[in-house]
This record gives sequence, structure tokens and C-alpha cells, in this order.
Amino acid sequence: MDNAKQLTVNAIRVLSAEAIQKANSGHPGLPLGAAPIGYAAFTNMVFNPKNTSFDNRDRFVLSAGHGSMLDYALYYLFGFGLTKEDIMNFRQLGSKTAGHPEYGVCPGVETSTGPLGQGIANAVGMAIAEDYLANKFNKEGFPIVDHYTYALCGDGCMQEGIENEAASLAGALKLGKLIVLYDDNDITIEGNTDITFTEDVGKRHEAMGWQVIKVKDANDLNALNRAIKKAKAEKDKPSLIIIKSVIGYGSHLAGSASCHGAPLGAEGVETLKKNLGWTCEPFEVPEEVFKHCKKFANKGRRAERAWKAMFKAYAEQYPELAKEYISWKKKELPDLANIEELWQFEKDDASRGYSATVLNKLAKYVPNLIGGSADLAPANKSNMKGRGEYLPDDKSGSNMHFGIREHAMAAIVNGMYLHGSLIPYCATFAVFSDYMKNAMRMSAIMELPVTYILTHDSIGVGEDGPTHQPIEHLAGLRSMPNMRVYRPADGRETAAAWISALKGKTPSCLFLSRQTLPMLEGTGKNAFKGGYVLADSTKKTPDVILMATGSEVNLAVKAKAVLAESGIDARVVSMPCMEDFEAQSAKYKESVLPSAVRARVAIEAGAPMCWYKYVGLDGKIVGMTTFGESAPAGKLFEKYGFTVDNVVATVKELF
Repeated sequence: MDNAKQLTVNAIRVLSAEAIQKANSGHPGLPLGAAPIGYAAFTNMVFNPKNTSFDNRDRFVLSAGHGSMLDYALYYLFGFGLTKEDIMNFRQLGSKTAGHPEYGVCPGVETSTGPLGQGIANAVGMAIAEDYLANKFNKEGFPIVDHYTYALCGDGCMQEGIENEAASLAGALKLGKLIVLYDDNDITIEGNTDITFTEDVGKRHEAMGWQVIKVKDANDLNALNRAIKKAKAEKDKPSLIIIKSVIGYGSHLAGSASCHGAPLGAEGVETLKKNLGWTCEPFEVPEEVFKHCKKFANKGRRAERAWKAMFKAYAEQYPELAKEYISWKKKELPDLANIEELWQFEKDDASRGYSATVLNKLAKYVPNLIGGSADLAPANKSNMKGRGEYLPDDKSGSNMHFGIREHAMAAIVNGMYLHGSLIPYCATFAVFSDYMKNAMRMSAIMELPVTYILTHDSIGVGEDGPTHQPIEHLAGLRSMPNMRVYRPADGRETAAAWISALKGKTPSCLFLSRQTLPMLEGTGKNAFKGGYVLADSTKKTPDVILMATGSEVNLAVKAKAVLAESGIDARVVSMPCMEDFEAQSAKYKESVLPSAVRARVAIEAGAPMCWYKYVGLDGKIVGMTTFGESAPAGKLFEKYGFTVDNVVATVKELF
């Protein structure tokens, strides 16, 4: 290894150890052992650190996000805009260099990688997006979309179930532009991996359709470069490069679990420097290192200039495609709210059916809409007719098959969105959102407007029983910051939910029914406000306010009519999205839920927690406090009190 290369690898190691020691917090083991892996990746990649959003850049995902100082050292040395002060402020309040890489915070970070395995699944999504867009836009002589996705994983990622789910799909889809660098150091927090993890990872991936390449020593840069070149040459299989490394290389704790997640100590850092022959002052790096890294940054800038010239020629030869490419990149949307056909429905339907109607109309106006289900498309009604399928040997369609892989599906969709140009959605039963929750949480943290179609939304699932009937899921997802949860009452509210989801700046969940919901008088664009008066009282101040979502809104309307016979004048408020309602002005919210009216009843076939702030101390909730059971839906609604008689009786208890 020549001097500049060795100096750069050691700079990554020393900066990482120093930053972690100064913070008195962090994970030095991975950056010390994997420094040459990160260096090899960056010196083989195409990127422009002065324009981190360059369309045709290679993507790099540190799936083992606890080793974040590897990322930050690379971004600093290769000129992404981080400063020495940013490195010194590692893990401090307001710093760009957080404990795990954060999308939108640190320049160059392609995705937030916290929980192990999320990153590699995101990388699979990015590779899918590259593959799909290349099929759509590339023409002979014009490889407009032509880049690689790299992910660096550790033993922890390889043990997580989501990695196997994502890798299985990647192999099936023949994602030849995906390269996974496996930092195989045989150590996790509790010790050597052989206490729990003895499988042959390479054979597992070979069985899933991957090319597997082995590098015996992470410090052999020539071997690493040969492996990456071999990976790039394989066009029909994703590549896994298994690299044997020593955790905490160069330190007194090398090879032990002790250096996984704790600083080396002041003496340990000095020992590391001595072992590496490092003589610089703390946080100082030889100018030779920056000059060396700048060569690769300059290579990337030249690549971007060449790409722009190619795109200009492409636009002259294929003007319509070029225009569409730019529109997709900007994720431009038409004025969906004023497209009349989105609000029109021919018959009463389940809200999953209304959703299918809206989705298929949207497909005409949003060409870069892409998505699918975890093997439940016929039940979720999530297919777009006439849009074809995205398959291993035909990448032209925009209906995806994720297989029965809910956890990976949600993380893959995050990666598809992060790549750019695509507007993705995914679908499953609402109860299975538990399998997706971590990835959904990551989309909320990153504020990615991904749409989650979650059908079979309540005990209305019926005979499949309590294992398939979501009870606590609405409350759980509503408690998640940045997540908007819609439970529409009919077709027009479903249209509003879809339009809001696509126009939103954060992710959205559409909770949709299995059972038929009638079209209701008064629904429409007011649903954009999240909560609105659907059926008002005849008095200026109503006697009672009935609040409901989804299938229970019609129940509230029926109860209003019966209450009127008893002289109780009710207002019915539909609340399809609490988050959108909370975003309205105080004046508007007061107009819908006047504080003077303390008699309030909320009706929802789910856990009641979210409703207490709306019903107050004097109100009541008709909800679910137990799991359901197996029986026809109608019988279950009757048993658990979702009837006109019970709602009326509950209201009368307030007087």
C-alpha cells in the first residue's frame, strides 16, 4: 500500500478514535477495522462532494450505522463539507455528526441508519429504483441512469431477519447494481459470533441468487479493489463481498468485543496512534491525505460534467423523455384536489375498494407512482391496472411484488423514495403493520412521504379472529411523530386521504375497511382538514357531539337521527385524520368542537387512547378495550357495542 493510501486509511481510524474519545461515547471497533473497506468503496465510487444530489452518483449506505464515525471521517476527508469542528462535535447537541448517520443532517448521508438491517433494505430499494428508472429512461448510447448502490454491513446486520428478507428479494430481482460489503469481524456486543451465529453467510446468499466474493484481509486494498471490480462486472446478480477484518484494528483491544461500543480511553487512543505510526496533533490530518482524496472528488466532478453533456444531447434526441425525467426528478404533481373524477364513485364499497378506485385514477395522473403489496394485492386492492409488473426479467411495470416480507418491504420502499424520482407505496393488512413498524418509524424520522395502505382495519375483519383484527394499531401509529393516519368513512374521504398522502411532506397510513361503507351525504374536500362537521345540529350550540372515523361514522349519523326523536340534538364530526385536524387553526378547531359542549362521545372500533383529548373529562368513548374474536363482522360489532342502541344509551348517560 503506498503512503497516501495508508495515510488516508489511518486518518479514518485516528479521527474516529479521537472523536469517540472526545465525546466519551461511540463505537470505535467498526471504523478501526473497516477503514480500508470504506476507503476502497469511496475510491471506486462516482460522486461529487460539491453536489451531493448529483443524479447519477453511486449511493453509499452504512447499514452498520453504529460505526458512524467511519461515515463522517470519509465525508470529511473526501470534501463533503464537514469541518474539523464537526468531527470534534461528534454526538453533541445540534451537531451534523450524530450517533448514527442522519439523512438531511449530514451532507452525503443517503439514509438514516439506526436499527441494524434497515440500511441494507434501504439499499435494496435504491437499487430497485435505479433498475426501474434505467429501464424507463435509458436509450442506446444514453445511459442516463447508470450507477451502483453500495452498502456496508456487519455481523449484526447479517443476523437481523430484515437482511434475509431484503437479500432474498434482491436476488430474485437480479439487482446487479447492488454491492454489499460485509465487514466480517466475528464480534458483536456480547462476544464472539460463534455463540449464536454459525451459518455460512456466503452459501446463504448464493442460495438466494447472489454472487459471493471473499477477501481474506480487510487491509489488502488490492484485493478489495479486485473484488469491487468483479462485483461491478456481474450484471445479473447482486454481489456480497465478505471481508475478514479485525474489530478495533491497531488498538490494544483489537479483536475483542470490548472495543465494539465504548471509547478506547485516552491511553488507548495514544497506543493506537503509536501502533499506526501516527504523529499528528489531535484532529489534525496531513495535507497529503486531503490532496489524495481530492483526486477522487475531482473525478466525480468530471463525471457529473460528462453526464450533464450527455443529458443535453439526450434531451435534443428524446425531448419528451427528457422532460418526463425532469418532472419525475422534481416529483411534480398535478392539482389532484380539483380533478373531479377522483371524487366520483359508482357504488358503495369497502374503503379498500374505494382506495383501489382512487389509486387507479391517480395512476393516470402520477406516472412515477410505483408500489405493491406483501403478497396481499388482491385483498389490499393495491394493483394499478394497465401499469404492468416489475419482474426479474421485465422491469417495465410499476406493480411490485414484495413477497411475504413486510419488514423489508417498508424499508425497501423508504430506499426507493430516497433514491429519488419515484413516488412509492406499499400495502398489507393493518395488523401486520407491527412487522413494518421500525421501517415506518424511520420514514417518519426522515420525513419521507411514503404511503402505507393498511386494510382490514378493525374487528370488521370478522372470522379470521383476534390475530388478524387490529385493535391498538391506530393508537400506536397516531402516537408516532410525523406519521399521518387516515381512516376514511367513504369514497370521497378516501380520495381526500390519497391526495393528502401524495401531497404530504411526511408518511401516511390509510386504514381501510374490509366491509362495505355507504357513501355519506356531506363528505368531500372538508376531509382535507382532518376533522369537520358532517351533520350538524339544528341548534346554534349542539346538545352533544358525536365523533367517529371510518365505518363508525355512518353509525354516528344513524344514532343522531334516533337521538333527535328523544329531543337530543347532536352534531356529527367525522375525524378521518387527527394529525391534519391538529394542524388547523385554533379558531377552526373551536368551530368544530366548541369547548362549551362538554357532552361528547367518540366512536371507533379500536383502542380508545387517542380520543380522551377530544371527549374530555365529561365525555365517553365507544371503543375496544379487549382483543376481538372469530365471528362474522356483524356479530362482533353487535357484541362490542358498535350499535345505534348502545351509542344512544351512551349519550343518554351524559345527561
